[in-house]
Amino acid sequence: MKILAIDDQQLVLLPLEKRLISLDYEVKIIADAQQAKSAYDTYQPDLVIVDINMPKVSGIEIIKYIRQEKKHDTPIMVLSGNTQNELIVEAFELGVEDYMKKPLSLDEVCARVKRLIGGRSLYGISNYTKTLIEKRCVGVVIPCYNEEVRLLSEDFLSFVDTHTGYHLCFVNDGSTDQTLSVLENLRKGREDYISIYDCQKNGGKAEAVRLGMLHLAKFDDLDYIGFLDADLSTDLQDFDDLVKTIETNTYQIVSGSRISRMGANINKDSARKLISKSINYSICKILNMNFKDTQCGAKIMDKEIINIAFNQPFYTRWLFDVEIFLRIRQHFGLEKARQIICEQPLKRWVHADGSKLSYKDSLKIIGQIGKIGWLYSRQKDPSKFSYLKPHVKIKA
Repeated sequence: MKILAIDDQQLVLLPLEKRLISLDYEVKIIADAQQAKSAYDTYQPDLVIVDINMPKVSGIEIIKYIRQEKKHDTPIMVLSGNTQNELIVEAFELGVEDYMKKPLSLDEVCARVKRLIGGRSLYGISNYTKTLIEKRCVGVVIPCYNEEVRLLSEDFLSFVDTHTGYHLCFVNDGSTDQTLSVLENLRKGREDYISIYDCQKNGGKAEAVRLGMLHLAKFDDLDYIGFLDADLSTDLQDFDDLVKTIETNTYQIVSGSRISRMGANINKDSARKLISKSINYSICKILNMNFKDTQCGAKIMDKEIINIAFNQPFYTRWLFDVEIFLRIRQHFGLEKARQIICEQPLKRWVHADGSKLSYKDSLKIIGQIGKIGWLYSRQKDPSKFSYLKPHVKIKA
């Protein structure tokens, strides 16, 4: 049995293809909807699985082509994140056999396929999966500097294997140990879900994150892009909760917040707590926003604002998070910025040994806060800061 699967997001198609092939179906995937009609004609599938919201050529147009132009009764299943009643009714009126709403499990998709065209039974097989087909695709930048020992490779692998729609980009920030080798081994066999951005020289976390974010912004199938610390002091499941918030609201940035509260495991040492409170008080005064924690290394953003926040190099090594919010405020204005930025408390955050930020660096930050506040108040366009050289050393 031949299946043609059409979706503009390849991160959705790849696990679907792999799962269907494991059940002995012959599968062809198409990520460019403009090729879908010709692929249908030449491949002559027994089943078509199609997304609705695709650029240039919509799923509805492809359905009309099969039913109205070709007058074929090939079974059609819609797999879409679009849940508008009018669209669902239109699809059924055009003659589709099934309409599946993302997110849903990969096994459920396969069970629905079997119901329509037959195939192997899923009962009794050993390779059941908990993998979900998500309705959004997410890129995550993970900056790495000498993480050979601390990198939790199994945690990352387990996450990408069970969460479709995620692409992890590890930025090797000029590491002097075996970090690059560790990352290359991590990527083997999962090249579609894991990439490595290798910097020749160490330029600091700010520049590593910036380069990684701009790199992922070129990926057409990503809806949201964020960054996360390599030590997983914020775990991946908590990060996924940030993603769920941004995809179900009108926010354009959702930032994790390490707020101690009942029901959460937030573990900071006491000295860092005191320093963090002093830093946060100063930052709130500059931003004129009531942040509880700007410096948490877990943030997710709408892809459309990446260029606004990351196009220019940052001026500080450790305060680039504050600079992101300053750039958003300058671009949209204070009131709009307050509306599109969300601060979400984390369920878990644990300080990891081996942090690159020393107590001495923490004290320096307080002086840097005043400096960037003055700089951003002087210029509306950060790219015109000619009197202070940005902290950039990397040639990627």
